[in-house]
Amino acid sequence: IQTMKTNNKKGGMKNSNQKAKETKESQDQTSKLQLGFSKKLIEKIIIALIIIILAIFFGKVAIWEYNYYNEKEGSSREAAKNVLETEEPEEVLDETEVTEEQRAEYYVAADRPRYLTIEKLGIVNARILEMGLKSNGELDTPRNIFDVGWYNASGKPGQGGTLLIDGHNGGPNIVGVFKYINQLAQDDIIKVERGDGAVFNYKVVENREIPLSEADNYMATALTTPVPGKESITLISCIGEWSQVQGTYLSRQFTRAVLVE
Repeated sequence: IQTMKTNNKKGGMKNSNQKAKETKESQDQTSKLQLGFSKKLIEKIIIALIIIILAIFFGKVAIWEYNYYNEKEGSSREAAKNVLETEEPEEVLDETEVTEEQRAEYYVAADRPRYLTIEKLGIVNARILEMGLKSNGELDTPRNIFDVGWYNASGKPGQGGTLLIDGHNGGPNIVGVFKYINQLAQDDIIKVERGDGAVFNYKVVENREIPLSEADNYMATALTTPVPGKESITLISCIGEWSQVQGTYLSRQFTRAVLVE
């Protein structure tokens, strides 16, 4: 009986040790699983943080870049132009007001346009200077903001073609001759006096603001009459927001009128 008790006791101890060993192995396996899961979780968190940091960085760069070009262009984004040796020098505008004496002493050939008058806008006998094209193909403009320019390859008053006349909307500090031509409405009158004293009245039929990107294409229209068979005149001026990068305004105003006979 004593021997059986001893054997039972030994067997019980053996089973207890076995269970303890199995429990420890299970705990070790659980710990390993938890450790592996923790490492994967930490790796995922680190990767997520890196992605967030990169997203914030590139987001800030994109926002800065957008604001920078938006500030330069208003609503447009353009790459900065390369300054080439062949480019025209920067135009320096003359803001000196033209005197009555200077107007009176201004003469042109008999068949050329001499003075422009638009009573609605307070323009009286603005000198019309003969203009050609710049070396880059752009239409030249007068240096004085109170003068207007007549493109010498366009029509002449009284000869049935289309006169093309441009002018400034102003300088850095003062309003120019064509500042308010966008206010001209249908049937308003534009007067042109020729070198021989003959006066021609043109009635406005169209006044449009054209984006700079489309202005070159519109020039072909501006050089034609809006009413077939009628002599006409087209006034052009810069308008809209200023582009620091392109060095110009972002729109052009085209006012078209036909001769009143």
